[in-house]
Amino acid sequence: MQKATLHYRCDAENFKFKSTVISSCSNGFVITARNLGTIVEVVKGCLIMKVVLQLGAHRTGNTSFHHYLSENKTKLQERGIAVWGPDQTRNGLLTGVIPVASRPNPAEQFRRAKTRIKLQLAQAEAKGYETLLVSDENMIGAARSNLREERLYAAMGERMARFFDAFCGRITSVGLSIRAQDTYWASAMAYGVARGHKVPSARVVERLGQSPRFWRDVITDLACAMPDVALKVLPFETFAALPEMRLATLTGQTGLPTTHAREWLGKSPDLRQLRQIVEARGGDTARLGVGHGRWQPFTTEQASALREAYADDLFWLRAGADGLATLTEETWSETKRSEPQQAKTTRGRNHGNEDRRLA
Repeated sequence: MQKATLHYRCDAENFKFKSTVISSCSNGFVITARNLGTIVEVVKGCLIMKVVLQLGAHRTGNTSFHHYLSENKTKLQERGIAVWGPDQTRNGLLTGVIPVASRPNPAEQFRRAKTRIKLQLAQAEAKGYETLLVSDENMIGAARSNLREERLYAAMGERMARFFDAFCGRITSVGLSIRAQDTYWASAMAYGVARGHKVPSARVVERLGQSPRFWRDVITDLACAMPDVALKVLPFETFAALPEMRLATLTGQTGLPTTHAREWLGKSPDLRQLRQIVEARGGDTARLGVGHGRWQPFTTEQASALREAYADDLFWLRAGADGLATLTEETWSETKRSEPQQAKTTRGRNHGNEDRRLA
């Protein structure tokens, strides 16, 4: 790819761009320009479609978010927003970005994936969409891999560097949701047990509580893998019950539809449900501990240490994250922040299923 630095004026916007980079990629020459921290892309003097990635993380309300996007598909398209969700990304579209154990060789797999993505981007752009949202938490890995490796997204950098290349530099911004580590790990473990994995031993739980990798490390790896891409961090505690505000933060649009915005899918099973599941397969329910409601496998001390680590991550983000990312912590009325309707927990597709192939 050839690059050059130049000054460029877009008469339609009356902006004068400096330190502009022009590269031969995708639809001919793509000019990426910076003005007051905002990335504007220009092709032959005209604005082109923004490409936004929504990466999860897992257990941060993604199934409910995807349900909201699917149910409001037509309304969003009318607003110029196209969505590639798990129905598209896990149905062959991104296969080969991360090589799989099959023919052809990894290099050929990636070449085919890159060509496939380029064609699909061109089709979306030809329809006149202003924004393409690509939303799939499996792009960054799998929750079960985190549990197996006992750390958060150890391969984040390598994976996202491949996606950055596969999208040929077209990615405008990226959204990453984070969650307090004590509830993140508890939710991931509960989800894993419900899907047939063994109840983690006390020793495994202890090691998870002492994991040396935090959200700050994940965000740093992501920023390094996708240079010059705006990285927005959205706390689960703020956005989980507000998919329309999550989408607004990602796309920059306001007044988005609220239909199906309070329907809760993919909720972690509680202790009663977990005991039933473990007992049904002949497991030892005693390892789940005592009590009712949400399963909390960590001791009080372990949970406290994990919450302190999360507080440190948030402090770093609020202090500017070394210029790598922007933390969004908007507040809304209690009415808007009410929890989603639990009655809807079985509607729609369960895109929390990590077994469907992404790449």
